Amino acid sequence: MRRIIYAVDGPPPAYPPVTATPDGAAAPPFEKRLVREMFSAIAPTYDLLNHLLSLNFDRSWRRAAVARLLAERQPEGRYLDACAGTLDLAAALVARPEFRGTVTGADFAVPMLKLGAGKAAGGVRCVAADVLRLPFEDRTFEGAMVGFGLRNLSDMDAGLAEMRRVLKDGARLVVLDFSTPPAAPLRAPYLAYFRRVLPLLGRLVSGHATAYSYLPSSVTEFPPPPSLAARLERAGFRGCGWQPLSGGIAAVHWGERRP
Repeated sequence: MRRIIYAVDGPPPAYPPVTATPDGAAAPPFEKRLVREMFSAIAPTYDLLNHLLSLNFDRSWRRAAVARLLAERQPEGRYLDACAGTLDLAAALVARPEFRGTVTGADFAVPMLKLGAGKAAGGVRCVAADVLRLPFEDRTFEGAMVGFGLRNLSDMDAGLAEMRRVLKDGARLVVLDFSTPPAAPLRAPYLAYFRRVLPLLGRLVSGHATAYSYLPSSVTEFPPPPSLAARLERAGFRGCGWQPLSGGIAAVHWGERRP
């Protein structure tokens, strides 16, 4: 078993003082700070609730995302896990028997990274970083992935552009996130569970008053697969597509960096 490398490079990113937009709404730095504080607060129960609230389907979803990331690729070189959280997706990647590369997990909620540091059976380097301004040179990585994190960015298009920047030409980005089932028989009970049961269970287990009410609203606002594919293309990716998982409860999205 290879040693896990845990090295959070410095403190969490600092943001400028909170300002207001002309309409009085909070400016993006305030949104970033709130999201970081929320995920830092729920870090101790994050994994438990992921498995509980997804009925453990989240494990198979991550395996599907990793399989798409490595499909028809050489399983070596440097890979990025953006919005890495507790490193479940990084762990799923290094657990692949054919994988011979390294993974860098980047997140601005340092407590999440610390709690996930013991998971992976391979070399994973953790970096405290905002995905909107990654501390890496252009064209650094052979591939990148983001699991359940893209919708939490204050500027999704800027995040896609930044991940494209650090990918090598032709490298693949894979996005795993929740979706809304298109089929009527599953859609209604799913939405009822997601909007009513999930926030209650999340609040009871995590002790956080708002985090699991934020989750359904963030998923509802997340672009449907065709719209996300279009945004990937606008950000400079080609060959974009998606695969529904578990009847459309979640989906894997992908695209390759255009030169």
